[in-house]
Amino acid sequence: MSDPLTPTVSDRICKHMNEDHSNAIVLYAKIFGNVSETETAIMESIDPEGMNLSATVKGKTIPIRVNFDHVLKDSEDAHHTLIDMVKQARSSQS
Repeated sequence: MSDPLTPTVSDRICKHMNEDHSNAIVLYAKIFGNVSETETAIMESIDPEGMNLSATVKGKTIPIRVNFDHVLKDSEDAHHTLIDMVKQARSSQS
């Protein structure tokens, strides 16, 4: 059974993404946040409608909101959506 996207689940997802998938977060900021100059980025939170990122651009930290293409049902939906988004971002760069 998958967990609803509570603040606790958001924290768990963000911790995992920031520790293990920092390159993916930079891609989210560049491609879906339309901030192509992103140098580094962290995922601050995730909710059913989108994710909040903090990106470093030219030495300054800026907030970026990335909306999903659908409302997420649960943490499993979030997992699959984040994977699909990084695949889409990678293919758009090649």
